[in-house]
Amino acid sequence: QAQPVESGGGSVQAGGSLRLSCTASGYTYAAYCMGWFRQAPGKEREAVAVIDSDRRTAYAESVKGRFTITKERKTPMYLQLNGLKPEDSGMYYCATDFWGPREVCDLGFDFRYWGQGTQVTVAS
Repeated sequence: QAQPVESGGGSVQAGGSLRLSCTASGYTYAAYCMGWFRQAPGKEREAVAVIDSDRRTAYAESVKGRFTITKERKTPMYLQLNGLKPEDSGMYYCATDFWGPREVCDLGFDFRYWGQGTQVTVAS
């Protein structure tokens, strides 16, 4: 099974930038859906962005225009975070899974494989 591993989190001032990386070891798929999620203390986990193996993307409204998800063949998945706000703080998780022919890779995709998370803290 695939095992995602995140890196790149840290602490920044509001308005700053970070780039998160996700590498999926183990079994990987030619057709995949991958995504970033985040969870702040006391809040539910929310989808941030997803990308499929055709490079189509989807973003949460709260991050559109500020975050960019990318994934090229045989490279890690990245999430570029620009214009960070304090409300962007939280644990960021990478998720990956096989993308079936009848499935839609969107923010509601039901991922089976999750990383351990990387912390992002944005100071005001």
